[in-house]
Amino acid sequence: MHYSILLEDENGVSYFVDREADLPEQDFVPPATPLLISDVLPASGFVFLTLPVGWKGIRHRSPHRQIAAILSGRFRVEAGSGEAREFTSGDLFWMEDTTGEGHASSAEGGEPVTMVITQLS
Repeated sequence: MHYSILLEDENGVSYFVDREADLPEQDFVPPATPLLISDVLPASGFVFLTLPVGWKGIRHRSPHRQIAAILSGRFRVEAGSGEAREFTSGDLFWMEDTTGEGHASSAEGGEPVTMVITQLS
């Protein structure tokens, strides 16, 4: 499973890295056959979020270590490095830029962006 993670360098500048989740075969819902599943990540919160059509945020830090699953719309994120990426339905976006200069994000394409965000412990 592919995801993009937003990290920070030693100067607090955020940048993107592409990663693949490790999904070993494990028992998850016995007696069903084993599934491909990651290790458990402790979470502290879960929110639904909608960005209205045309929403543009100012540069900010992520309020938590968190993972967003994009449900609909086109979500644009510009890292402090200047690299910009767009995320659409089915994409996962992991945010770890909680202390540096952060990133800027926006809803693109003329429709709201809906997502679920899991805040990590």
